[in-house]
Amino acid sequence: MSYLITLEGGEGAGKTSIVKQLASFLEQQGHSVVCTREPGGIEISEQIRKVILDQANVKMDARTEALLYAAARRQHLVEKIIPALEAGNVVLCDRYIDSSLAYQGHARGLGISEIFSINKFAIDKYMPDLTLYFDVQPEVGLARIEKDGNREINRLDVESMKFHQAVREGYLLLIDQYPERIQVIDADNELEMVLQEAQKSVFAFIERKQKEADR
Repeated sequence: MSYLITLEGGEGAGKTSIVKQLASFLEQQGHSVVCTREPGGIEISEQIRKVILDQANVKMDARTEALLYAAARRQHLVEKIIPALEAGNVVLCDRYIDSSLAYQGHARGLGISEIFSINKFAIDKYMPDLTLYFDVQPEVGLARIEKDGNREINRLDVESMKFHQAVREGYLLLIDQYPERIQVIDADNELEMVLQEAQKSVFAFIERKQKEADR
């Protein structure tokens, strides 16, 4: 069976480090896995990513930012995610619609429902089957970024602490709204513990879905 599993979290939550290891775990369980990311994943969306995250684009309007994310998401979906799902893969996507809801909807103050409407047009019926939210205090996440010399520093990384705290607030609101879909992973822990918790959540989800399909 195919599933769209998304990984979400604030800056420095560690989800990007988890994706490949989680993919390896699923492959060992006999699943075919496609890993991707947003914004990006395919050429057109990667070009949009450069525009969105370029530190030089400080004048970018919040609605422009939201629309660019939705445009990148649409192209990524039709060109990569949908074909992968139709081929029977488990798709692991580093960020998806919930990022827009938390960042632009709540933290930018555009409204979660308003941003959902924009993105609903972009993604049609393709909501995530499971979302892992890697929860970390903004202070901890940003400190990790500062220590990691290999990580790109983008326009969102240099936002104020108040903005990053608002992002986390946005995600917590989404958890209340979608408790069955969004599983919270404590990302304050060491990477190995975070990975183990993520593996358990994904394994339990797939096992439950397979049992439901067998009924």
